[in-house]
Order: sequence, then structure tokens, then C-alpha cells
Amino acid sequence: MKRFERLEQIRRLDPERDFLEIYRLTATFEFPWDYTRALELALYRTYAVPSIGRLLAETAELTGRTQKRYDDTALLLDAVVEHGFGSEEGRTAIRRINQMHRSYDISNDDMRYVLCTFVVMPKRWIDSYGWRRLSCHETAAAAVYYRTLGQHMGIKEIPGSYEEFEKCLDDYEEANFGWDQGAREVSDATLDLMASWYPRPLAPVLRSATLALLDEPLLRAFRYDQPGALTCSLVRGAVRLRGRAVRLMPPRSAPHYARQNWEIKGYPDGYEVAELGSFPVPGVRGCPVPHKGGSASSPAE
Repeated sequence: MKRFERLEQIRRLDPERDFLEIYRLTATFEFPWDYTRALELALYRTYAVPSIGRLLAETAELTGRTQKRYDDTALLLDAVVEHGFGSEEGRTAIRRINQMHRSYDISNDDMRYVLCTFVVMPKRWIDSYGWRRLSCHETAAAAVYYRTLGQHMGIKEIPGSYEEFEKCLDDYEEANFGWDQGAREVSDATLDLMASWYPRPLAPVLRSATLALLDEPLLRAFRYDQPGALTCSLVRGAVRLRGRAVRLMPPRSAPHYARQNWEIKGYPDGYEVAELGSFPVPGVRGCPVPHKGGSASSPAE
């Protein structure tokens, strides 16, 4: 297969009808590494909305069980991508996500905003750092994919197109980004988690590199110092260089799902989708408990 042959295949599909196939081809063949990074930053971005960051701090999932929370969120979302909405695994994953969300007082506006980050941030990342930009077919299919996911999650007033998702995200961030001490603690814990995947001496460098990839409103909301211009230029240039290198490589011959990412640390012996996440005490909102001897995880956004 030639480098752009899969893109030609995508362009022959219908984004409204074949959205799952297009999204799967894009996320698991064309841009698996980029989608992982973009969705990490998408979820991270949501902490800057105080109502979201504060809730995550109160549950202690991203400060006390950060790796498990990361693993469970990625694996639950991944199950739907890999197996589809109508499969047993996909239905189980969505049921788990919904069960956890119902245990907390989360507004529809916050839920819709998180959904918007899943649509908008991958396009912005890939257009900036990927080996090519996303096509109109891929952008439209991603919007339909997450609109469908949002409908399964009971989210109301979901945007209908990528442009509407983008406007919803930008407007919500302008109105709601702000400081919260709990959200900052969640942010710091997440940065520590990302640094922990690499040799300890590299932690300060990796933290600076991550901050260099964040935009000014996000840095301001968390009250982080703006990285220097040289640091930002070097980090962003390095990620762009990676994209150019990938463009010269042979296209991927097999899909790469999030469950295959080496950053997933908590399930060396495998897992059951039905056992992922937290299991709140019946009748008590916001009190997750361990399941089958493991530590609890939090709601997947």
C-alpha cells in the first residue's frame, strides 16, 4: 500500500453512513500516536473548567489513582472504537461510562464540552503536528462518531457538525476557564503521571516539554509560568519533525488500538471491559469503591 492510498479509501466512503469505519481507519491506521497524544491533552484540557477539575479533585481518582484512571478511561473509549456501538464490548463500555457519570452531579453543559474536546483537539493536533492534515471526510466522520457516542451517553443539544463542535468548545472555554486549587492538583498529578513513563532524571524536562505544548489560556487557568519562546519552538518543532519523518515511512499495515499503548500499565494479564472503572455504592452519590480487589477508578469523561 502506498502512503496516501488509505486516504483515497477514506474519501470513497460516506462520513454520515460509514463514520465508524472512517474514524477507525484514521485513529488506528493513519494517526494512532497522534490520536493518543491529542486525546490525552483533550481530557487534560477539561480540568481548566473549575466545575470539572474540582469534581475530579474531590473523587481523588486523578490524584490518588492516576495511572488506573488513565488506563480505564483509555480502555473504555477504545472498546467502542475497536468493536463498535452495537457490539457487546461497545455496549458494555458505554454502560460502564454511564453508570459512573450518573453517580456524580455533572451538568449537561460540562458533558457536552468534554465531548467537544474529543472532536476538536485531535484535528487541531494533527493539523499542527501530524504527517498530513485531516481530510474533510475524516473531520466530518469524527463529528458523527462523537455525536453518536454522546447520544448513547444521554447528552443533550449535541453539536451537529465539526464547526459547531469547535464553536461550542471555544465559547465554553472563554466563558468558563478559570483557576481552582483542586483542578491545579489534578493537573500536577497528570503531569507527574506522564513524566513517570520515562526515566526519572528526565521528569523536569518532560514537564517543561508538556507545558510548551499548551496554549496560553490553559497555562493561565492553571497559573503555570509561560515556557520560554526557545523551549516552545524546540518542543513544537521536534513534534512537527516527527510528523515529517512518519510521512516518509511505509503506511501501517495493521491497526493500533489504545489498548496496545505501552502507557497502559495496569493490566499486564488482560482485563474485562465490564470490570473497568469505579463501582459507586448504591444510593450514595460520588462514593466509588474498589471492585474485585482492585482500587477504584473514576468516571470516564
